[in-house]
Amino acid sequence: MKDISKIKNLKTNNKLLEEEYNKAKKDSTFKEIVDSLDLSDKELMLYTSKLKQAATELDNSRKDKNCLLNELPGFIFTPYIVDGVLNFTYKASKQKEQELEELEYIKNGYRFEIAKNIRNAKMSEIYTDDKNRIELIKWITKFIKDYKKGSTFKGLYLNGNFGSGKSYIVSAMINELVKDGYTAALVYYPEFLRILKSSFKTDFDEQFDFARKADLLLLDDIGAENMTSWSRDEILGPILQYRMDNKMATFFTSNLSIEELEVHLSVSKDSIDKLKAKRIIERIEYLTDDIKLISENKRK
Repeated sequence: MKDISKIKNLKTNNKLLEEEYNKAKKDSTFKEIVDSLDLSDKELMLYTSKLKQAATELDNSRKDKNCLLNELPGFIFTPYIVDGVLNFTYKASKQKEQELEELEYIKNGYRFEIAKNIRNAKMSEIYTDDKNRIELIKWITKFIKDYKKGSTFKGLYLNGNFGSGKSYIVSAMINELVKDGYTAALVYYPEFLRILKSSFKTDFDEQFDFARKADLLLLDDIGAENMTSWSRDEILGPILQYRMDNKMATFFTSNLSIEELEVHLSVSKDSIDKLKAKRIIERIEYLTDDIKLISENKRK
């Protein structure tokens, strides 16, 4: 009897949840959201309350560009799917994004999920009192000079210890060139992959193409991502091939050496493919000089 009672309660709860979901679908904004998500109604109904919040906040954003009525003013509670699983995040409204940009924001620079201090990096603020940085600073100074003359395209694979300033230094160099009108994509690579996965039905092509075609590209913290064959073969490979074919300046920062990165790229949760990893590494080696930076951890 006890088991039968549990089954009855479960059926009742599912029925109530289905009724609530179907009632919510009568709202045009709610329906717009669920129709954009590649999941079944049976899966989506488990998130009815959160989807209703997302619909309400989307409506608020359309009535008020500042989104002041939302739970987190200036942001919109937004669903997205990664690997078939529904997630939610707070996405900044267009108005909020503009407010978050610093006055010195350079229009041609595309800072994709890069930390604020990195996207605003300046050559004048790079500290030079560490002798371990001498080789790198010489390389950067020469690159800026040669690139402006059109006499080089070869970028940099910069690896080294955590907190050594790799991302800041490369971003400062790129920001310096963007001032002269070059386009740049500075992307935090692990987050870039996550966002691309969740944007297939929206602006995937736009974001992917900007990273692929920008004059200067930084893939920051490569090797820190969860490696999949999709990220290697469908994202990283085509980006590098395009930039190699067109001789475009490309930069990487990583805590891994190139040899360690090759191992990382060869292993996914489904398979081991050393040949494909080797081909990626060959492209990276064609596109870059390899410099190691072992320096004091400034993040302590």
